[in-house]
Amino acid sequence: MFCKKLILNLFTYSQSTRYNVAIARRTYQKTSINYAQNKKKEDDKKPPSEVTVKHTFENAQVKNRNTYMDMVQLYIDHDVHRRGHVEFIYSALKNMESFNVHKDLEVYKSLIDVLPKGKFLPTNVIQSEFMHYPKQQQCAIDLLEQMEDNGVMPDGEMEDMLLNVFGKRGFPLRKYWRMMYWMPKFKNASPWAVPNPPPNDALELAKMAISRISSPDVQAQQTIYQTSDIADSIDDTWIVSSQSPTQKVLLSQHDPKQPIYIEGSFRVWLRNKCVNYFILRGNPRPVDNSIEDSDDVSNIKVPIFNFASQPKKLVKVPSVHEQSDGVIYSLCATGTSSKDSLLSWIRHLEKDNSVLQHCPVVFTLRTAEKEVSVVTEPEPDKLDAK
Repeated sequence: MFCKKLILNLFTYSQSTRYNVAIARRTYQKTSINYAQNKKKEDDKKPPSEVTVKHTFENAQVKNRNTYMDMVQLYIDHDVHRRGHVEFIYSALKNMESFNVHKDLEVYKSLIDVLPKGKFLPTNVIQSEFMHYPKQQQCAIDLLEQMEDNGVMPDGEMEDMLLNVFGKRGFPLRKYWRMMYWMPKFKNASPWAVPNPPPNDALELAKMAISRISSPDVQAQQTIYQTSDIADSIDDTWIVSSQSPTQKVLLSQHDPKQPIYIEGSFRVWLRNKCVNYFILRGNPRPVDNSIEDSDDVSNIKVPIFNFASQPKKLVKVPSVHEQSDGVIYSLCATGTSSKDSLLSWIRHLEKDNSVLQHCPVVFTLRTAEKEVSVVTEPEPDKLDAK
């Protein structure tokens, strides 16, 4: 009997508790709805407050180095705890080229300075080997990777900065050490040194490009012509031509009945600058099969077993200009890369190579590779006036 009364009392208590909870929930919902409505009415009555807009790299009006550094310094001074520093660094790396600071070492060091100091240091072996704070370490590695892609070599101060942020076992510091091992080796590895940054003058770039292409023949002579020296020329531009004494001899031996081809344009890159050039080519010469290839080891003759002396034949070794697809007589780069400028180039070469006056010249040019220029359309009023 006692157990039945106890169970009945507990059931009645639970029912009343559920009922009270439901009433309290409805009361809270009504109260929150009324509070939100009253808050909205009060906000509508208030005058509009000033809105502070955070300037980002995308909506900056003036994009230069000073503006970029000011925005980085503004972020450092504004947020002491450096919240969102990884997102800020990625945004800064993305917009570096638009500010023309993608090859500035001081700018990269200012971005590393954004990272908090002493917070990402590992305290044990497990943290150091399993990439403690992987998001921040990967961000620093991507920054160093962008430096490497743009040819920016770090210095000793950057090593100290990475050491203070990630410690001596951090992965960004290992990336720094690999860069400092390989980048000095490749910095001066090219035999054709190009200034960094390369010149913006098209004539100087053409001189450097033609000199690089004609470097296999040390006797190659570079000459600069002007199309205005030709009476019937249309374009008024320059021509950078290269021809060696060996090429002049080969051209003088050319059969006048055979055509000579002008081929191009071809591309050569000087860092991030592109130069188009053309070649003057003749048909390939017949190859003397009696010439033995020094690299062929299929029939090695051992002097011990060859008692009879083998007759030797004197054969003239072909020059570097005699290729399998033709003989290269000259090459050039013009200011406009037009057909008229190439015709003026042939007229200039005829002064030193008289055989060109009797040979047919065939232009086998590809589609002109020129930069796209924006042409402003005239207004309708001006069209009506014309």
